[in-house]
Amino acid sequence: MSLHIVTGAAGFIGSHLTDALLARGMRVIGIDDLSLGTRQNLERALANADFSLLVEDLNATEALLDRLIAELDGTAVDTLWHLAANSDIQAGVADADVDLKRTFLTTYSALRLCRRLGIRKVVFASTSAVYGELPGPLTEDAGPLFPISNYGAMKLASEAALSAALTDALDWLAIVRFPNVVGSRSTHGALHDFIAKLSATPERLVVLGDGTQQKPYLHVADLVRAMLQIRDRAPGRIAYYNVGDGRTTTSVADIARIVIERVSPIAKIAYTGGDRGWAGDVPRFQYDTSKIEALGWRPTMSSTEAITRAVDELAAPR
Repeated sequence: MSLHIVTGAAGFIGSHLTDALLARGMRVIGIDDLSLGTRQNLERALANADFSLLVEDLNATEALLDRLIAELDGTAVDTLWHLAANSDIQAGVADADVDLKRTFLTTYSALRLCRRLGIRKVVFASTSAVYGELPGPLTEDAGPLFPISNYGAMKLASEAALSAALTDALDWLAIVRFPNVVGSRSTHGALHDFIAKLSATPERLVVLGDGTQQKPYLHVADLVRAMLQIRDRAPGRIAYYNVGDGRTTTSVADIARIVIERVSPIAKIAYTGGDRGWAGDVPRFQYDTSKIEALGWRPTMSSTEAITRAVDELAAPR
């Protein structure tokens, strides 16, 4: 039984990844400070004897290291899956320290753990935001890269720090550039905003921008499957992949329509205007996903199908 560490394990994507690793028969140690993640997300994992959760700040390296050494009890770690980060782009726009501390410094701290514990393989959760506003479809080698958000900038800096570690600390690195990911256990984003707004004002939905923002959306189940496939099959010492739907996109107007149909059919949409939702928002992009498809992966849902399923998952508990 191989041992894996997942940082940000109690978060939206981290908890789904943890469940998938356990379903494969792996032993998993999760690290999370529960600032965004919750124990509820790990309800299934916590009932599994092969899972343990360390509630620690990843940046408090020495305290965490002592607990990890005791937990590992001499067992070698197969892979560190680094998902701990600020996941709210708007929060990083309001306060740049958020992305510095929660995105870049957590990556630096994760690398310190790798060096101290001899962990040689890392899978890193990166983002489409590293590309900025380059014209698409975006290939993995597009550039130069000039992010327009602190979130994208700190993810790109994290990619650089991890790639530099291949010279001394790591033997293998996978960088997975996520699109907009949706599904159960998510904590923010357009779907959450729209559902919450309709709960407060069922007759009116205020939508940032003009509704023409157009992006690919991916369900978390398809994303986790892609991450596992990259870990299993990606060649070379450094693997970097766009993961998403390379064929379809969904507009903000369509997302609003889908949410209204399921949550409050009487609502009318009021757009605030402008071509983007907020400063740092990339209003439209599309991936070239031929590289990940060469590994045998494709999403099982179109972008709009992923949105529809996610709305059903998020709206049902309410």
